[in-house]
Amino acid sequence: MYLVGEALVGDSAELAHIDLIIGDKNGPAGTAFANALSQLSKGHTPLLAVVRPNLLAKPATLVIPKVTIRKETQVNQVFGPVQAAVAKAVADSVEEGIFKDADIEQLVILASVFIHPTANDYNKLYRYNYGAMKLAIRRAFDKFPDAATLLYEKDRQAHPIMGFKVQRLWDPPYLQVAMDLVDMNRITSVIVSLPDNDHLIIEAGTPMIKKFGVEVIGQLRKLRPNAFIIADLKILDTGNLEARMASDASADAVVISGLAPKETMEKAINEAKKTGIYSIVDMLNVPDPAKVVKQLTIKPDIVELHRAIDAEGSDHRWGDIEAIRKAAGKKILIATAGGIKVDVVKTALKAGADILVVGRAITASKDVHHAAEEFLEQLSKEDIDQFRVITDF
Repeated sequence: MYLVGEALVGDSAELAHIDLIIGDKNGPAGTAFANALSQLSKGHTPLLAVVRPNLLAKPATLVIPKVTIRKETQVNQVFGPVQAAVAKAVADSVEEGIFKDADIEQLVILASVFIHPTANDYNKLYRYNYGAMKLAIRRAFDKFPDAATLLYEKDRQAHPIMGFKVQRLWDPPYLQVAMDLVDMNRITSVIVSLPDNDHLIIEAGTPMIKKFGVEVIGQLRKLRPNAFIIADLKILDTGNLEARMASDASADAVVISGLAPKETMEKAINEAKKTGIYSIVDMLNVPDPAKVVKQLTIKPDIVELHRAIDAEGSDHRWGDIEAIRKAAGKKILIATAGGIKVDVVKTALKAGADILVVGRAITASKDVHHAAEEFLEQLSKEDIDQFRVITDF
């Protein structure tokens, strides 16, 4: 047996995070257990988990501090509430049948525990570490998460310690505010006026990037740290280099021109995947977007059907959406851009659009917040996917 479990429980400085391995004494877990107990490391001294002095938990469990122990108060916390909590969680798990028919004499547990240097509430330390240890054991035996749960949950919440959220586009439709602005005062005014909404994404337009360079992404990020920000580079050459530039500037997505050579598009898409950002192929002036998508050996995340600003007297291009999805042969998002007004949002969504790209109807408005809210209202989506730390499923 070789099982892995993890759980985070609690808040503030006393929050508990447990990583553990459960395995046979005669296997790699047993070897690691013996090595850890006999080869001590300064500041990370492991100790056997005891419910109370002279009452060892079974399976034998090793408590290993993740954070370097430097102060006497930390020593007391590890040898007191944390050790007791881990041991009691193991004992209660045995009593409750979580170990099923496993021979607890043949198993060992290595539990890595987190104790923040500023933690001081012993009661919380005990309760949070007990809950985290017990949950981690159960998850290990349940082999949690399964692939379906992992794929469903991976984009739905932020890591609590990061302090910011990396947005992912898992719940369309979205409103994309295209900022083709070249005055920094106006850019700042628009950015701070936009509503906080998980279904609003921001585009640093081509004119903005030409004026200020990709570094402008960082300035937008300071104003809206949790926003999904697109760098509209309209890449035509040096695909991997420019996609990497967008990623390094903290963009969440990069735009590639559908007029670029196939090799350029594929290099840019591949680089975007390597850096963890979205790739968008903009079909501005492309006669047959579905044909372009079909010829690509590596597909983009988003295809944008784009009517040029200078051609806004023509019809919107929504007829190609299903053909593009078929050509992609995978899950793909479709954006539509060019003169989108509030009264056509429902029509675009009905045609299959996932992202509505709106520029001057919002950015040139006297009341940017209200203008954006009017579009968002048409999406019929909740404003905010509430921040959550999941401790059970």
